Amino acid sequence: MAVGFAGGEEAWRYRGVGGRITAFVALSCVTAATGGAIFGYDIGTAGGVSSMDPFLREFFPDVYHRMKATAGGGGVSNYCKFGSQLLTLFTSSLYITGLFTAVLLASWVTARRGRRPSMIIGGVAYLAGVAVSGGAVSVFMAILGRALLGVGLGFANQAVPLYLSEMAPARYRGAFSLCLGALLATVVNFGVEKIKAGWGWRLSLALAGVPAIFLTVGAIFLPETPNSLVQQGKDNASVKALLQKIRGTEDVEHELDDIVAANAVAKSDSNGLRLIFSQRRYRPQLAMAILIPSFTQLTGINAIGFYAPVLLRTIGMGESASLFATIVMVIVSSASTFISMFATIVMVIVSSASTFISMFAVDRFGRRTLLFVGGAQMLLLIGAIMAAKLGDEGGLSKTYALILIVLIGVYATGFGWSWGPLSWLVPCEVFPLEVRSAGQSVTVASGFVFTVLVAQYFLALLCRMKAWIFFFFAGWIAAMTAFVYLLLPETKKLPIEQIDKVWGKHWFWKKIIGTDEAHASEKLNMALDSYTCELCIFQIHETLQHLFLQCNFARACWNSIGLQVPNADTEEDIIQGFKLQIGEPFFMEIIILMTWSIWKTRNNWMFNDIDPTIPDCKDLFRKEFLLLLHRAKRSYFPRIKEWIDII
Repeated sequence: MAVGFAGGEEAWRYRGVGGRITAFVALSCVTAATGGAIFGYDIGTAGGVSSMDPFLREFFPDVYHRMKATAGGGGVSNYCKFGSQLLTLFTSSLYITGLFTAVLLASWVTARRGRRPSMIIGGVAYLAGVAVSGGAVSVFMAILGRALLGVGLGFANQAVPLYLSEMAPARYRGAFSLCLGALLATVVNFGVEKIKAGWGWRLSLALAGVPAIFLTVGAIFLPETPNSLVQQGKDNASVKALLQKIRGTEDVEHELDDIVAANAVAKSDSNGLRLIFSQRRYRPQLAMAILIPSFTQLTGINAIGFYAPVLLRTIGMGESASLFATIVMVIVSSASTFISMFATIVMVIVSSASTFISMFAVDRFGRRTLLFVGGAQMLLLIGAIMAAKLGDEGGLSKTYALILIVLIGVYATGFGWSWGPLSWLVPCEVFPLEVRSAGQSVTVASGFVFTVLVAQYFLALLCRMKAWIFFFFAGWIAAMTAFVYLLLPETKKLPIEQIDKVWGKHWFWKKIIGTDEAHASEKLNMALDSYTCELCIFQIHETLQHLFLQCNFARACWNSIGLQVPNADTEEDIIQGFKLQIGEPFFMEIIILMTWSIWKTRNNWMFNDIDPTIPDCKDLFRKEFLLLLHRAKRSYFPRIKEWIDII
């Protein structure tokens, strides 16, 4: 039975959690979201710069001469003229270093030191990469600059999705997964291509420092997330004050209780990666963390993003200059690169506009619906692209050039409002707090692994498969659309601390994590040989002492009324420890009533299928404590009322 210390979606909604979008949280999230803009800008820059004649002539002369030979009818296939292992290394070196950074360093920093330090480190490393790559005078410097950019992206991609998911209210969380960096990069490439002095590519690379500066400086002044502060052991009063400021409401008690409870589970074992790979309860989240980022790269969108100008020149787009002259009055040049750059801008504008659609639709229609419909749209459009006549040599006719741009634009739209923003949001939000940072490492690493593979082998596959490369991507799009339909449960409007419970209700995942009805039936009918606590990560025998004192759920319940379970061996010492903390003559009544509340809450879960939550246990205790007024000595009334007001 999958349990997060939280109730269902409807129960939470009536408890006042969620808040509104305040100017404070909007500014924080927009600042943090520049980390996504950095990633998008790099995707657009890498492909655009790689197709610029001055850049190719300086660092990759063999590709430059092969491209010119093809244009002059030199017999080289359009699909093979950009094939170069060194050029591929220039593109993929960023993702290789980003992969190792995310796995080895960024996860630890994000979990132990917070989300803000990771964003600052990422911004500084990225700025160093911008300086080296923008001032490169050799291939070695260009590749080194890309590697430093990868370090920066490794940290940013680790911290930014966590920051956004933890800062935004549940019902608005999807709105902050927006990235327009690819559009900015493509527009910059379009402009600098017209610089005749040959240094336009340097300007294109250097301008990546603008969002990096914004992220670095902004992160210095950003607040840390409440989840991270609780993980670092900050006092609940300061966390509550921050949470009230973020949510714009005083009613944050229940959300804070859930965060504290999740952190209590996190403290039971600090090795998040080991937990993810060893515990069955994390199998669904692990599958999402690996498959969703991997599927995203296998849609072919990043291949088009990296190499859009290259791809458009590959299929002969340069011959259609007169078509664009009649469509857009400002286009007066017939240079093939100029035309391919403009076509790329059209595609990215369409994709970016569709991301705005996702921004408003994700929390209305749900993650699952958007992913499924977006996947179906991409599958249909990629089939249409395959039907287009993409020539092996020479250029495209005006008709097919226009058809190709429209098809790729609509395909990019399907990605932009579905898998684009949601491929980071969904894997990030499905992990509970105790393994969230480690889970984000798996997500980032999986994305980088497949990004490296696509970047490393796309040009080789393009040369070998030619137009059939789209069949390859179509197969993966079909697989990932089926995956979403069958295996991804909906999580819209669920507070991030409560998403863990949806897996136990899913037709497939409940069998994987061991929450099938047969086991529950055996337990209820006392047919099991032994009983273990299903609210704990490890297999711990379900004794009364464990249920009331040692279980993380029980400890969180005691914490909710301001008490810590004493670290003692005997019942007498435990009672004495509680007595010293309470400091009231009715201390024993408090101990008994909280014990009863924990027992009742767990029984409601076991026999009535009501998820156990810290707020429910606390509310039950408060109701029982109110009844104490009818039984206690009159002299106790003022102190009892003070306790009731506090809790």
